[in-house]
Amino acid sequence: MTNLNFTAPTIDAPTIASSAVLIDLSISTWTGRKMDKRASETITSQNNASKGVANVTKKLLGDCDELTAVQKFAANARNTHYAMTTPWSDLGMRATTTAMYVNKYENEMSALRTEFHRLVDVFLDAYDWEIQNAQLKLGNLFNPDEYPTREALADKFRFRYTAMPMPTAGDWRIDANNETASVLKEQYEKYFNEQLTKAMADIWKRAHDALAKMSERLDYSDDQTKKVFRDSLVGNVQDIIDMMGQCNIANDPTMASAQRKLDMALRGVTPEALRDDPYLRAETKKQVDEVIRNLPSLGF
Repeated sequence: MTNLNFTAPTIDAPTIASSAVLIDLSISTWTGRKMDKRASETITSQNNASKGVANVTKKLLGDCDELTAVQKFAANARNTHYAMTTPWSDLGMRATTTAMYVNKYENEMSALRTEFHRLVDVFLDAYDWEIQNAQLKLGNLFNPDEYPTREALADKFRFRYTAMPMPTAGDWRIDANNETASVLKEQYEKYFNEQLTKAMADIWKRAHDALAKMSERLDYSDDQTKKVFRDSLVGNVQDIIDMMGQCNIANDPTMASAQRKLDMALRGVTPEALRDDPYLRAETKKQVDEVIRNLPSLGF
């Protein structure tokens, strides 16, 4: 586990609150799985095992392509959300800048939400037919009482995201004496600074991982030592460049400087050019390594 020694720059909370938002994302799907108690007891008994040591979990629809498509899409949508945000609270809320939210997040997540509901509708239209197929697939494991109605099933699919202001200690509205209010504000300011440090360290960690991977893959000079790398090697670093520019919620000048250097180093650089041009490859690695050397200490 990474040891986070990074300390965020000292910036007033209200300044950050005016340029950042918290986002609460909730995506839920139907698993289509259920434990079969009778089958579990049978397996346990047949193997002379103690009660409760084995469970039989069945796919109620077998391998349903329409349901699988929804589940995979939901997972990818969460990854898109993670890529545009940084961790904030243990409750699952994540932070991003207002610029990122307005210019990119809202558009991308809105489109993903629309596609999610389209895929859910495709699945629901096939649901009754899939139940009939499941009866053949499951044999004696089939139990018609385990299948919700279409209406009840539709309620199990949700895609919601909510943006909310970044709170500061000055937002407290409490009926307490001055001493108590001061303690509460102090506690929240400590929490705020801790979460800010974690959020910024998350971006630095992503940057380090992507840059270290690029440096390692570009570390060769001729065909005899040639290393294979995918086009995504460059794309991943370009994504980091965008994130460092748009998710710098603390307005950290060190991050801004690193972002500018990487942007200049990778501007116009393609995976094909890096494979074909030894000089470009060496120069790109040199500049990437320089940025890595100047990253904040995160216990790497």
